[in-house]
Amino acid sequence: MDTPLAASVAHLTKTYGTGNGSVTALSDVSVGIRRGEFTAIMGPSGSGKSTLMHIMAGLDAPTSGQAFIGNTEITGLGDKELTLLRRRQAGFIFQSFNLVPTLDVRANILLPFDLDGRTPTAAEQHRIQDLVYALGLGDRLTHRPHELSGGQQQRVAIARALAAGPELIFADEPTGNLDSRTGREVLRILREASASGQSIAMVTHDPIAASYADRVLFLGDGRIVADKPRQTAEQISAHMLRTEMEAAA
Repeated sequence: MDTPLAASVAHLTKTYGTGNGSVTALSDVSVGIRRGEFTAIMGPSGSGKSTLMHIMAGLDAPTSGQAFIGNTEITGLGDKELTLLRRRQAGFIFQSFNLVPTLDVRANILLPFDLDGRTPTAAEQHRIQDLVYALGLGDRLTHRPHELSGGQQQRVAIARALAAGPELIFADEPTGNLDSRTGREVLRILREASASGQSIAMVTHDPIAASYADRVLFLGDGRIVADKPRQTAEQISAHMLRTEMEAAA
């Protein structure tokens, strides 16, 4: 029986610009993020990996093709319906953090609940406490984003994304601004989240980060060029090097 999909795209193409100046970021891509799995999406710069994630998350629209969150087609959904679907089912970790500057750390972490008009349940409060402890934010809860380092802001964004236990988490280079120890802790938290049934889609260029995933998708020139089960960092590095050498040949 096929594994249910947390997110998927079918015959997805994304083109920027028109005429001779047009650039095809994705070309006829069909792929799914399986439920309860940690999927890493890799590829050289310009391969289309961030574009794929943004369309899967409903943050960008395809030129053609379909995108789904669960069984719901999001291509063509209105802004209101799309916002509600993302709020209820997805969490986001982006390189730019997207923290609210006027809110302190605690309020930023609780923002998904406030937007949904509810307070955390006892189980959710317990999860938030565990996240705050694991991410080393206990003494930063009353600080605002401008009082934090880039790494601390990234940890707040990660706690916010995981706080409500969304079914699906999109992470764009989540360890990019972190030291190696904190980066490993974040990857461990993401792996535990997938083990407890959450679905993770992570864009990364880091073979060590990708080695934490159950599955690694490799993109090249806007297409899926390989789909592999869990790989070691060495295997991932070797695959990336081969791909780059073939592209340069």
